[in-house]
Amino acid sequence: MFDHLLGNQAVKDAIRRFISTGRVPNSLLLAGPDGVGKRQFALQFAKAIVCHDPVEHEGCGKCTSCLRVEVFKFPAADNRDEHEKVIFSEHADVGQVIPYGRNVLAKAIRDLEKEANFRPFEANARVFIIDEAHRMNATAANALLKTLEEPPATSHIFLVTSRPNALLPTIRSRVQTLRFGPVDESEIEHLLLTTHKYSQDDAQLVAFGSNGSVSRAVSTNIEEFRELRTLAITILRDALLSRDLVAVLRLSEKVTAQRSTPEYEMFLDVLQGLIHQVWTLCIDHTNARANGEIKELAKSADPTKLAGLLDHIEELRASLLVNVNKKIVTDDLLVKMATN
Repeated sequence: MFDHLLGNQAVKDAIRRFISTGRVPNSLLLAGPDGVGKRQFALQFAKAIVCHDPVEHEGCGKCTSCLRVEVFKFPAADNRDEHEKVIFSEHADVGQVIPYGRNVLAKAIRDLEKEANFRPFEANARVFIIDEAHRMNATAANALLKTLEEPPATSHIFLVTSRPNALLPTIRSRVQTLRFGPVDESEIEHLLLTTHKYSQDDAQLVAFGSNGSVSRAVSTNIEEFRELRTLAITILRDALLSRDLVAVLRLSEKVTAQRSTPEYEMFLDVLQGLIHQVWTLCIDHTNARANGEIKELAKSADPTKLAGLLDHIEELRASLLVNVNKKIVTDDLLVKMATN
């Protein structure tokens, strides 16, 4: 059942070893970039745990248990009450905790603690997935610690996150980690060509700009992507090549003008992806797939500075979890790009 998930073969092998040896950790951290399939891996892992008739250490995908694992009825985004508890699939032993807005609620974690102490209803164990676990505030994280310190023998807790460093060190020290990497762009390009009917040029452009994220690639609006990419390329040229601070600040206004937070985050995705491509070419000059724009930027770019900019964008993303002035933080980022 893992074969339909792209990339991260080492993670697939590790999960199969857990199942084959009967040593599935009570708590596990699935950590890696956004959009590489971490939650889908967690659900497939859950299938393998509750399956009636596993095949080669994986869920069979055909029994009633497997078929029910992925069927969830998630609450409306504004329904706080339903976000304050574990949301179960049609299988009574597989549940998820999901964020309410930008936070995983402490009440939901306390409900997980209660549910984890119940014996399984029909499987040999229960599985609880905390999606976007980095969105737990201190109260929620401390509530989870109690369960991680004394894990019930028949429950497994999977924390899914793209920002493991945002978790409390005490949580990270109590979980075993599976590390995910970006999906190879050739696999993403093949997926877009075969299942989403992209043209060759569009598939290559989106795959190259996805930064290894499958979900980002398949959800891309190609016209909007081209527009954001053109804007980001212009900013990089003005900042890295021309050092034109006035032009960069004008473009900052264009970035933040009437953009919703999701649109702004999409722009950050595109900009970060381009900077990463330039940085990669600076380090490895043999990347034959890099196009002319990336090669032009890489000729005079400082890889140390680019690495610092990537870190700064991650810090900016973290600041979006609270109410910040996007114009101020964008000006700060672009000034750093043009002057450092």
